[in-house]
Amino acid sequence: MNQPGNAPASGPRSVVIRFLDAVERVGNRLPDPAVLFLLLMLAVWGVSALLASVSFTELDPRSGDPIRIRNLLEGASFTAFMADMVRTFVNFAPLGVVLVAMLGLGVAEHTGFINAALRAILSVTPRMLLTPMLIAVGIFSHVAVDAGYVLVIPLGAVIFYAAGRHPLAGIAAAFAGVSGGFSATFIPSSLDPLLSGLTQEAARLIDPEIVVNPLNNYFFTTASAVLIILVGWVLTDRVIEPRLRGTPVDGDATDMPTMQALEPRERRGLLLAVASMLALAIALVLTAMPAGSAWRAPADAPSGAGELLVATAPLMQSIVPLIFILFLVPGVVYGYAAGSVKNHRDVIQGMSKAMSGMGYYIVMAFFAAQFIYAFGQSNLGALLAIKGASLLQALGMPTGVTLIGIVLLSGLVNLAVGSASAKWALIGAIMVPMLMQLGISPDLTQAAYRVGDSSTNIITPLLPYFPLIVVFCQRYVKSSGIGTLLALMLPFSLALLVVWSAFLLAFWGLDIPLGIGASHAYPGD
Repeated sequence: MNQPGNAPASGPRSVVIRFLDAVERVGNRLPDPAVLFLLLMLAVWGVSALLASVSFTELDPRSGDPIRIRNLLEGASFTAFMADMVRTFVNFAPLGVVLVAMLGLGVAEHTGFINAALRAILSVTPRMLLTPMLIAVGIFSHVAVDAGYVLVIPLGAVIFYAAGRHPLAGIAAAFAGVSGGFSATFIPSSLDPLLSGLTQEAARLIDPEIVVNPLNNYFFTTASAVLIILVGWVLTDRVIEPRLRGTPVDGDATDMPTMQALEPRERRGLLLAVASMLALAIALVLTAMPAGSAWRAPADAPSGAGELLVATAPLMQSIVPLIFILFLVPGVVYGYAAGSVKNHRDVIQGMSKAMSGMGYYIVMAFFAAQFIYAFGQSNLGALLAIKGASLLQALGMPTGVTLIGIVLLSGLVNLAVGSASAKWALIGAIMVPMLMQLGISPDLTQAAYRVGDSSTNIITPLLPYFPLIVVFCQRYVKSSGIGTLLALMLPFSLALLVVWSAFLLAFWGLDIPLGIGASHAYPGD
């Protein structure tokens, strides 16, 4: 099979392509991601020292006191940073998620299970439908919270490469589904009660009796999923992939997937492996469905007692370990059945190989964790969010323009604050009660936030999984860097900001319900 991307680009390159090429060149001239996070951390230290003595009139919604920048170079702050350095790294949430998931995936890949499964899927999936299928899978992965970053995105590259398409286009399409469509969903996830809970707390500053349904944006996000699949499909096939024709795939050929027909022993192994995966899934469903299941949120949970799809439910907290088991067991079954595994040492070797490939990510995760910790401790993110919200309030624009303002504000804050809950806790506490006084419902404000947050997820290097995706790109194109990924995802980000915002305005203008128990105006009908 010819390697995709080795053919020279034909014809004159368009203005858009040349612009994206420039973005990639500039972005790749940036320091190594690990060094970049180190430099950003040092910059945060310096800015915090300069602004620590400045008095701000804006109130911190979390405490009600005027916001204050904490000087990270002050003795107590600096020594606290040093004392917490190891704990900050060890407790860096994406690190554990990635490593545990990769243990199971490593076995499944090492034994050949993933490769065989993808070859089987590709043999029955029309080439033209690979892109929408991949984006849809990325959107479905939200049920597993952040697991899509470590599961769907690398598989996107594998699927595209095995089909003779450029693997970076597969990464881009999968990333668009997983992260660009983070707030789009066919199936409710733990994000819904998380955001609605914060919205409700903010709304009760104005209306102490108000109740915000966890599915208050469900109709909008479900419809948005279809929109994102269509937008991502067009951009991947018409913009991203044509641009990549001149980008050679120069990764290690021994690690590249192939598209040879399945041998009888591989078919037998695949059949048994899929059967074992289905058996595990059925067992999980049967144990989770009863009302008194231990997988459900406990009776003393602050919210969602007895529910499965809430953050306090053991099921949602066990997603990553479940992914580990759901790929480890079929991987082992496939290996023994297909003959690629002889004994338990081969299984451990698969895990070891997966971990060895994570070395670069672990280094970047260390510096990313320290920067994110410093940025949060300094209060600079909170100041930026509050200043932006205050500016939007001062403008006093019509409702439609205000909604677009919330989208843009959320997108800008997303470039500085990586956590979805942290951003909405800061922005929502100000925007929700403020806009309620302007007659805009908390449900509509939350929907606008979701659009802005998701649209810029894919272009912020502060996304905890951004360095990991750069590593995925380097597996196929060794020269890949931050600029490569930014150039890949910028068209998606800009297109989603425009099209998704227009989609939100259509919901509002046509008075289409946003979700269950939701309204557009406050007070509602």
